[in-house]
Amino acid sequence: MIKVVELFAGVGGFRLGLEGLEKDKNFQVVWGNQWEPGKKVQHAYDCYAERFENKESHSNKDIATVDTEDIPEHELLVGGFPCQDYSVARTLSGEQGLEGKKGVLFWEIMRIVKDKQPLFVLLENVDRLLKSPSSQRGRDFAVMLGSFRDAGYSVEWRVINAADYGFAQRRRRVFIFAYRNDSQFATTQQVMNDSELLHHEGFFCSEFPVEENSSTVHLPFSEVLPEDVVEISDTFSARFRNSGVMKNGIFYTEELVPQKFAPITLGMKLEKDVDERYFLKNDELLKNGKTVLENFTYLKGPKSIERETKDGHKYKFTEGGIAFPDNLDGPARTMLTSEGTGNRSTHVVRDPQNGRLRILTPIECERLNGFPDNWTNTMPERARYFCMGNALVVGLIQQMGSKINSIYKKEDSLQEKI
Repeated sequence: MIKVVELFAGVGGFRLGLEGLEKDKNFQVVWGNQWEPGKKVQHAYDCYAERFENKESHSNKDIATVDTEDIPEHELLVGGFPCQDYSVARTLSGEQGLEGKKGVLFWEIMRIVKDKQPLFVLLENVDRLLKSPSSQRGRDFAVMLGSFRDAGYSVEWRVINAADYGFAQRRRRVFIFAYRNDSQFATTQQVMNDSELLHHEGFFCSEFPVEENSSTVHLPFSEVLPEDVVEISDTFSARFRNSGVMKNGIFYTEELVPQKFAPITLGMKLEKDVDERYFLKNDELLKNGKTVLENFTYLKGPKSIERETKDGHKYKFTEGGIAFPDNLDGPARTMLTSEGTGNRSTHVVRDPQNGRLRILTPIECERLNGFPDNWTNTMPERARYFCMGNALVVGLIQQMGSKINSIYKKEDSLQEKI
């Protein structure tokens, strides 16, 4: 049994992917934490607690206030954390001490990693993490790699677009798998050629296969991380590719090309007999004087607009058009937290039953992320859209869980021999 701790749990995407609706024999989430700062009503936590009622402990506290002694021992730590500023500095009190910016949740992850020493860590973030901040490309991710190195872990990462592997949404996320250097898995990975590892023998390749040839535009490269994380924070810059591995402070990164699977289409996820309130109403004017249809047509269309900054500098703002209505014969675009509003990014579909234009329903948004219907019906509708805009694709975690299980079995068998 693999004991799991889930951080920044949201409505339970990681847990659902690992345990399933009924408890999986291989995974047991022994503790989950979800807390939304500044919110009187904790909608995501309430949903999580109800869906996993009587299944181990749930915490609704600021993770920074939780003592690691109150967190159960576990083999796997998982979480989807926000992209923030990961810069660090020396503490005033001691030369070796590090101090990150307050409120940066990655440092809470590392605090738990250092104190609890889980065998594996699986994290999820937006893919722009690999190139942030814009003023020092790659610094934030390099700080993370250096932090895991200093804690005694190796790391493999991969940017995965869910639609490439047969899912119903074009959702690109970077997944980070860290493994303790004294694990059997680490022993096997250490002796492998880095490119061979990424293509054939690493963590992601069996569940998310790639083409033999990588990108010829963005060539692979290898580099040694500075020994001091503060030096990484102050001076390091690199354009990380969509995959890579870090072992003993040396990283190798390569732009892999996924073997693409036929995706489930947006049309396959639509409900029937949808309630009238989701259809566009064109008999009412918005505050800008446009009808709903006119407003969406403008927002989703291409633009070239002359603008002026506060200091008088003139420039042209341009953006390309978005399909309107959305194509039902391919995967959905990436859902954002503004889904269901009058925002440019909101999906608008032509209902197959009556030909009228409408937004997606909360159930359809749940389906696009692989959640069961009405998983989030514990909260107001606007919160349901917001949570699905933040959620991950559950099926990706199911596949990663399968790989973790196979790795852990080898660790387990080794312990039995010892």
